[in-house]
Amino acid sequence: MNNKTLSIIIPAYNEAGTITYILDKILDTKLISDIRKETIIINDKSTDQTHKIITEYIAKHPGDGIILYDQDINRGKGAAIHKGIKLATGDYIIIQDADLEYDPAEYNLLLQPMVNGFADVVFGSRFIGGFPHRILFFWHTIGNKFLTLISNIFTGLNLTDMETCYKLFKSEILKKIELKEHRFGFEPEITAKISRIPRLKIYEVGISYYGRSFYEGKKIGWKDGFRTIWCILKYNLWNR
Repeated sequence: MNNKTLSIIIPAYNEAGTITYILDKILDTKLISDIRKETIIINDKSTDQTHKIITEYIAKHPGDGIILYDQDINRGKGAAIHKGIKLATGDYIIIQDADLEYDPAEYNLLLQPMVNGFADVVFGSRFIGGFPHRILFFWHTIGNKFLTLISNIFTGLNLTDMETCYKLFKSEILKKIELKEHRFGFEPEITAKISRIPRLKIYEVGISYYGRSFYEGKKIGWKDGFRTIWCILKYNLWNR
């Protein structure tokens, strides 16, 4: 019997409209090798009904391993992820956005190379494979690929999607990494830092992407792209 657990960290800020849908999808997903699930939601001081909705959902689903932690102030996505990592008790850790852009049914795609003993870290790429990909913003796609290229130049990796939300880690590895970025700099920071771990096996698998428009609540913008470039330089050149 496999006694391993996947810890799913959900940073949530004003996601009242989608949080129950993503939790339903997580609960409906059966993981390979009988891996159990632990869902940790970090409510980043939402100003809508996110806290109330999650609390009511947990009350209706006792015993399903859902944990809610409320930040005392709005600290940012990266800070929420840091807290989730500290609270995680599973053997594996994955990041899950609270919106509906990524499908939890695809956790097994990322878990497979890890369960088979090939991988220590697995990235889910929106730009490879034959999976559904919503058509939205041309310049966002170009921007994501450009940021991935810049990251690869400094890390020496050949990723196709550094900015992806879906990153799966062995818990023992992720918990040893000191993380500093409190907002959207988590992606380039963690990528830079894992690239320097000797003999770490990094894999990438294709995933679906059901992107949101700004009218549907998408939060990241062009200013975050400049911050990402700064973080790529910071964590690959100056903060090693």
